[in-house]
Amino acid sequence: MTESTGTPTRRTEILDAAAELFARRGYHGVSIGDLGRAVGLTGPALYRHFRGKDAVLAEILLDISHRLLAEGTRRVAAAGDPRDALDALLRWHIDFALGNPALIVVHERELDNVPEPQRHEIRRAQRAYVEEWVGVLLRLHDLPEERARAAVHATFGLLNSTPHSAGALGREAMAALLHAMATAALTRAAGPA
Repeated sequence: MTESTGTPTRRTEILDAAAELFARRGYHGVSIGDLGRAVGLTGPALYRHFRGKDAVLAEILLDISHRLLAEGTRRVAAAGDPRDALDALLRWHIDFALGNPALIVVHERELDNVPEPQRHEIRRAQRAYVEEWVGVLLRLHDLPEERARAAVHATFGLLNSTPHSAGALGREAMAALLHAMATAALTRAAGPA
């Protein structure tokens, strides 16, 4: 979220700082005061922007889930064939994961700390994103739907490991490695069970 001038809004600054803090120290290791200090506010001043720490976390995870789904859906729709769609999904997810390591950590670790209504919406968006990938795999390969879904989840495990592994190589080399590994894994998903 940015204002029309292209500068981050205060809410965006809070969300970005919170993602970094939650990734580094965990949701329970961060106080409202910590969040406020990270963006030059007092803890109580943060309540003008969010009703509490759980609302900050919920907005971070809702945003991630909706962004992944929207862009994934757009890329699949724009692809000429299933191979192009898979390539577009891989490139999108790899770019997102490498560019947002804190968000990936928070996304995989903190969902249980989100209040139930938002958690349900996050899970709905996550499932829809997975189903975009599953649909592409089913168009590419003759395989059971359960196997395609399991392959997608395993591939996400690989791609979302980047906060722990990306520092070993430069971003470009890591993106190429992840793309090659994930393509190989998803191609092998069609092999014998």
